[in-house]
Amino acid sequence: MSSIRLFILGTFAQHGEMHGHQLRLLAEEEHVSLWTDISVGSLYGAMKRLAGEGLIDVVRVEREGNFPERQVYAISQAGRRALVTIRHDGLSQFTIKPDPFDLALTRLDPERLDELPEVMEHRLALLQLQLIEVSRLNARALPYLSVAEKFALNHREHRLAAEIAWHEELISEIPAIVADEAARRKVDAHV
Repeated sequence: MSSIRLFILGTFAQHGEMHGHQLRLLAEEEHVSLWTDISVGSLYGAMKRLAGEGLIDVVRVEREGNFPERQVYAISQAGRRALVTIRHDGLSQFTIKPDPFDLALTRLDPERLDELPEVMEHRLALLQLQLIEVSRLNARALPYLSVAEKFALNHREHRLAAEIAWHEELISEIPAIVADEAARRKVDAHV
């Protein structure tokens, strides 16, 4: 499921015709980069790909004042059909991407095990700061959101809280992790 395809097609279906700059402004206004995996700068390239696939069409070219000509797009019938599938997939599929941290945790440097507690405490502190910032931003946005938007923004907050709880559990097990790694190192040295 592609978030950027859902955002672009959904936006055209909801708001009608617009050019790339209008779409970008809307994405910035909605702060999509804070609660999705969409980079606002990637919208133009994605629009070109969608146009190439026939999911959006150029309906006209317009020029305002001294600004360059802009192509105005609209969602096509094929785009509307694709949007039905993308929306369904977005709601029904579940995705948690692998975190490189997990691999790094299983490949610790035996010469630096004494640094592990400090590194983990620092990581936890960064997550806690991120949760504070997300909570602050969510609280500011709350009065302007629909019920569905409130749940979407709160999802990130809940994920961060769960990540913090997991890190706290991990930190409590650092002595056992260090002891296990040291024991493995001794076994590997004898083999």
